Amino acid sequence: MIEVKNLVRRYGDFAAVDDVSFDIGTGEVVGLLGHNGAGKTTIMKMMTGFLEPSAGTIKINGRDVQADRLAVQSQMGYLPENLPLYPELTVCEYLSYAAELRGLDERRAVPEAVAATQLESKALDPIQTLSRGYKQRVGVAQAILHRPAFLILDEPSNGLDPNQIQHMRALIKSLAANATVILSTHIMQEVNAVCDRALILRAGKLVVDERLDDLQRSDAALLTTSVDADVTAALDGLSDVGAVSRIADGSWRIELTEPVQAADERIAHLADKLVSAGVPIFSLTPQVRDLENVFRDVNDAEEMTDAA
Repeated sequence: MIEVKNLVRRYGDFAAVDDVSFDIGTGEVVGLLGHNGAGKTTIMKMMTGFLEPSAGTIKINGRDVQADRLAVQSQMGYLPENLPLYPELTVCEYLSYAAELRGLDERRAVPEAVAATQLESKALDPIQTLSRGYKQRVGVAQAILHRPAFLILDEPSNGLDPNQIQHMRALIKSLAANATVILSTHIMQEVNAVCDRALILRAGKLVVDERLDDLQRSDAALLTTSVDADVTAALDGLSDVGAVSRIADGSWRIELTEPVQAADERIAHLADKLVSAGVPIFSLTPQVRDLENVFRDVNDAEEMTDAA
């Protein structure tokens, strides 16, 4: 559905986006992550055709965004971080105006978008009287009026309270049933809740591109046992065990030759070997690698590079 190849955006000598490439398949929900200034919004603006790349190409459904911008935008819904709302209009007036701009039949498009975003009770209210959560819903409603095949949401939960965040997550999941979604955020829980895959940017470069299921895989196990236990000797010769290292008194890290998940039989196999060798086990668990850990590692690497 989306092909981004060698994308670059420069402002003078500064590269806001630096040689970024990725593909997104039809129906995927992808989280675009990174600290402020990492290049997320710049990439989204180039994908929507509002900003020209300095180099590289973006194709959506086989169409080049720069060469065929209007055709691409007709298939796209966009919710920018700063909501494009007219506060003096009612919800229906605003959505009718947006539908007219897109050349839509407002009698069909507006009720459909209102229902999808659960705005029925606020449809005749002036936008300026709405809470932040409902304003976010109005922003999403204008983005889906034309039933887009591709949806970009920039910080959709920005400023929402916990209850409103839950409603927004449910809304995004429902939208994903009919559209490919890119969700830009710096909130890890948001991505874990709604996304299939994560793209992490650091200083304009794409440094992580993984499915969330794969992020849960581990290549090590953590063992807690007696201080004087000979763990290395107990596991010597096992083909699925790599390096074994003590990380603290009574705590060991066992590297595995193949990734494991929480219920993997290899953990039980390790436990059997340790018990047979007389090693008392207080705990033996996969060293789970999650999105927050990956994000922290990425940004720790950036800080180390800056310090150097």
